[in-house]
Amino acid sequence: MKRSRFFCFWTTLGEMSNAITHEAQNHRYVLSVEGEEAGFAEYVPQGEGVLNFNHTVVHEAFQGKGLSKVLVRGALDDVRAEGKKIVATCSAVQHFISRNPEYAELEA
Repeated sequence: MKRSRFFCFWTTLGEMSNAITHEAQNHRYVLSVEGEEAGFAEYVPQGEGVLNFNHTVVHEAFQGKGLSKVLVRGALDDVRAEGKKIVATCSAVQHFISRNPEYAELEA
């Protein structure tokens, strides 16, 4: 079983600390704010080195704070660092890439 990888970063959300965890065994990236799960981005592996991002959720209590962008950016940065590609069937991921064309190179 592949272990979860963890990476942490600060955002412009004031003093709140945010972390993204890659739960590889569950095929998802989880965004936590102040230690509480705020949302997740799920994917389905499609062949060697390709991840189909098919579902992104920001829980209601955390909506309206730009956290979807934070989550998708963190997940795609990790995908890039791993040398993988994506298929974006999730509208949140599609929207993020359309507004951030520097991530289009990740599309398979």
